[in-house]
Amino acid sequence: MSHDISTLASLSSSDAPHRMDPVAVRRWLSYPQMTSPWLHDEVGQRMAQRLAWITTPVSSWLNWEPIQGGEKTHNLVHQRYPDASFFYHSTQLKSAEKAIKKVLFQNASLWKRWQGLEALQWTPATKVDLLWANMALHQYGDSPELLQLWLKSLNNSGFLMFSCLGPDSLKELKAVYSQLEWGPAAHDYTDMHDWGDLLVQSGFAEPVMDMERITLTYPSVQRLLADLRQMGRNLHPQRHPKTKGRVGYHAWCAALDQHWPRTPEGHIGLTFEIIYGHAHKPVQNQNRGDKQIALSDMRLMLGMTKSFSRD
Repeated sequence: MSHDISTLASLSSSDAPHRMDPVAVRRWLSYPQMTSPWLHDEVGQRMAQRLAWITTPVSSWLNWEPIQGGEKTHNLVHQRYPDASFFYHSTQLKSAEKAIKKVLFQNASLWKRWQGLEALQWTPATKVDLLWANMALHQYGDSPELLQLWLKSLNNSGFLMFSCLGPDSLKELKAVYSQLEWGPAAHDYTDMHDWGDLLVQSGFAEPVMDMERITLTYPSVQRLLADLRQMGRNLHPQRHPKTKGRVGYHAWCAALDQHWPRTPEGHIGLTFEIIYGHAHKPVQNQNRGDKQIALSDMRLMLGMTKSFSRD
């Protein structure tokens, strides 16, 4: 059986430099997500393009938290490996079963639909060639235990692909919070280089890390907050301990609206630092078919766009 929410929340080590409130982590992991965040789908599509440079055969793969990872993303990986068996892990199996089915079964065969979710659910005994974790790691903190669990879930010569938020994320929101002395606006996110070190320490080989910044612009604070609610929560141990209530919420929005810098068009911008990484399960005396490509060449070929308007 899959790890329960309490077990997964405990994977965020209390000794980690970027620790999070484990109670808040459990609450967020259990919160039913019915749709994929727009940004997560966008990031997942960019990560899926990187599969073109990895020639390791994939006959099975695992989608870690498919709703947060994105419906479109799952379909892209499925299209890349149409004959591969796939599994999933979700902490929201009961509360969001309908949403999970929508993600997994949109292009699935009738046989998989008939088998149902239980047959596709990951267990610690399940071994796959690819573990796909789009926009998941920053929900657990910099957890060596989780990375080791992922390593054990891979077949020999299998590989991990992941994306997550980096420390420059939400810098505009953090600046307003600091200016108004509201305490931390979000928990700390792990740096790209630290993730590379943690991958090696956890037993992975040849980690390749990349980073980009995406800026979203919004016509209003309320529109921005609607996106943030889908993406996650403030899991910082020193965050404000109480909810604001309706009156407090409106005062909070008004303060953000007043102090947030505006673009020349009158919009507010929010930056996300996106970290991409992949690494292999090491196998001695075995040559893999991975194609090594410089990050600068990858960026050029992907032709990434950096700014989006969320009207």
